[in-house]
Amino acid sequence: MNQPILLIDDEKGILDMLTLVLKKEGFRHIHHALTGAEAVAMAYGKSYDLVVLDVTLPDIDGFEVCRRLRQTMDMPILFLTSRTTDLDKLTGFAMGGDDYITKPFNPLEVAARMKAQLRRQNQKSNAKQAPRFDYGYFVVDKEGGQLVVDGCSVECPAREFALLTFFCEHPNRIFSIRQLYEQVWGDEYLGDEKTVAIHISRLRKKIESDASKPQFLLNVRGLGYKIVKPEKKGESE
Repeated sequence: MNQPILLIDDEKGILDMLTLVLKKEGFRHIHHALTGAEAVAMAYGKSYDLVVLDVTLPDIDGFEVCRRLRQTMDMPILFLTSRTTDLDKLTGFAMGGDDYITKPFNPLEVAARMKAQLRRQNQKSNAKQAPRFDYGYFVVDKEGGQLVVDGCSVECPAREFALLTFFCEHPNRIFSIRQLYEQVWGDEYLGDEKTVAIHISRLRKKIESDASKPQFLLNVRGLGYKIVKPEKKGESE
């Protein structure tokens, strides 16, 4: 694993322990930051392929660090924090986080999630040809990593974009929450329905003209979710 990664936490013991495990798992280029300001400065000075970020930092909190990084960068960002409330999770995803892991944690699970994020990022970068999905009101450019809604470019964090692309690649097909989690997150499903539901809710706010009455990303009660293309006039005649 030659990709440079940045670990941000004010507890040096956690950084040292996590670094030891990650090196055993094949990570070679691991950098540390103990404060939010230091992390932002390092990220702007060097290109990182992945960031692991604590929320509780001595100066700038992790949510604000994530927001600043997301203004210009699209690498995966994983929160690793003792903040465990649903509001904290929602805030982390709203700021642009791709995953949210709470302390105490299993370092091997953290390594596995990091590998899954990097694997998907590499697949995206190495794709020679990627389709463009045109749903009329919104367009997904997989190769360019761009979402255009009603003619305007809309920021879409890596995890949301991967979920939307997956749906677009399988139109009209129903996927359960378990299937979505395993296919898009790349991890074994452990019953955490909120993670998928939060991302779908955020996507609807982006791609639907009225998120409370979705036309594209639909819930099929008791079965799961699917994406559909509204019929054009004359198609059903």
